[in-house]
Amino acid sequence: MGERQRGRRGDYVQFVPLTTRWADNDVYGHINNVAYYAFIDTAVNQLLIGQGLLDVTGSPVIGVAAESGCRYHASAAYPDVIHAGVRVGRLGSSSIRYEVGLFRNDEDEAVAEGHFIHVMVARDTMRPQPLPGALRQFLESLMR
Repeated sequence: MGERQRGRRGDYVQFVPLTTRWADNDVYGHINNVAYYAFIDTAVNQLLIGQGLLDVTGSPVIGVAAESGCRYHASAAYPDVIHAGVRVGRLGSSSIRYEVGLFRNDEDEAVAEGHFIHVMVARDTMRPQPLPGALRQFLESLMR
């Protein structure tokens, strides 16, 4: 089985810069794996909030994570800046597969690539809901 090729910046649609923190480093001197998941989650939610599509305390329809994963290619460490490239890999009636490439500083190859699937649910019942129109339109612009 051949080695999977690392994603490049051109594979992603929108970017969110994220600052690493001293506390992100682990005892081995690089960013701990759990921090990568936080970068991925933060990048997607920051995009949605910035577009006015998510109010974390008041939106009637919210996304809950149904699946996540991450593949690590190289190390990053504080004080690197992570540029999170975001795209949508799949769009269902109530679900979204976000794919996020994490790029260290000005590098063109991803240090890590992750994904997670959000299922949109009604905040009050936690039952699946169709994607609201404005959200679907924005997400379609992120498809590759």
